[in-house]
Amino acid sequence: MPQIKIAPSILASDFSRGAETVKALEQNGADYVHCDIMDGNFVPPITFGHQFVGSLRPHTKLPLDCHLMVLHPETHFEELKKAGADFITIHKEVCKEQTPALLRRIREMGMKSGAVVNPDTPIERVFDCVEDADMILIMSVFPGWGGQKFIADTLKKAEALRSFCIRNGKPDFDIEMDGGISEQNAKEVISAGVNVLVAGSAVFRSLDMASTIRALRGE
Repeated sequence: MPQIKIAPSILASDFSRGAETVKALEQNGADYVHCDIMDGNFVPPITFGHQFVGSLRPHTKLPLDCHLMVLHPETHFEELKKAGADFITIHKEVCKEQTPALLRRIREMGMKSGAVVNPDTPIERVFDCVEDADMILIMSVFPGWGGQKFIADTLKKAEALRSFCIRNGKPDFDIEMDGGISEQNAKEVISAGVNVLVAGSAVFRSLDMASTIRALRGE
């Protein structure tokens, strides 16, 4: 099992305190900063774009993990690269058969790439992406809003993906899960084969961020 990493979702934070937020995440043991970029088309809400990501970059050394919930993700790659993004993850539901080629383009630009599946998309749809991706992100809620209830059936998808990776010589491949993850279910999520846990409300509503991050990691 690869190293367990915690990627707090900045969507759950106070946007007016972005610099303080990423500094606090770094000081309290987070591994990534998860940035949910929504365009109001693929999902109803609009959140932020490359400008906000760029405003965070000078204030942390943590990798910026940019999850694109947008209809035309390829139009954002260049600006996100300039903004300092480290990861770009794109939805299989949007990119379809073009997903592997777009993952390769992200890597060619010097960033790490990932494919995303919604809770109702069979995990087998991204098996063809593992070779060109650094990470697969499994949504454990439907994308668009924070604070949703965890969909437990998605754990089976994580188990199936981890088994696929092991069978294909990639036992340390990063599997990320996003949505409804808390101290109460983190152990179950990790047991299913997930090693990158996205948590928004659990971290930002915590009275002790460092303790919560350690608990999510299973320490």
